[in-house]
Amino acid sequence: MMNKRVMSAMNTQINREFYAAYLYLAISAYYETLSLKGFASWMREQAKEEQTHAMKLYDFVFSRGGTVTLLPIEQPEANFNSVLEAFEAALDHEKKVTAWIHEIATIIEEEKDYASRTLIQWFVDEQIEEEETVSDICERLKMIGEHKPALFMFDKELATRQTEPVQE
Repeated sequence: MMNKRVMSAMNTQINREFYAAYLYLAISAYYETLSLKGFASWMREQAKEEQTHAMKLYDFVFSRGGTVTLLPIEQPEANFNSVLEAFEAALDHEKKVTAWIHEIATIIEEEKDYASRTLIQWFVDEQIEEEETVSDICERLKMIGEHKPALFMFDKELATRQTEPVQE
């Protein structure tokens, strides 16, 4: 049977991953209004990835004999003032997710739930990649500034992103 404290933390994280998917869809919608199809596509792919993360936790809880409790998903922020501001919102959220994953890792250690260590380490590693990728895009947007031709070239580049299958 799954440790109740770990199960509760994972249920909360399932909700947070689905919220992240909502947030990225909201950002995607913002980019659609600007006709930045590449940015919108990148965020849609990110939303899919977050849903996959939620399902990875969902499946794990059941595999351990636990119960999944789906919580209400909060409405995300959808008003942004610039292309950069929207990506910075994504970066801020990824930093929160990293902190939450670290909290779960701490709970797992405190509860000596050794079976959950591998899963949470996967998420720790994933967050390093998530923050780095979004941070790099923010930095590139800062360099681009108001230079529209560069923004449109970057938009075209971001359109090429495809979601990679989540490693087990």
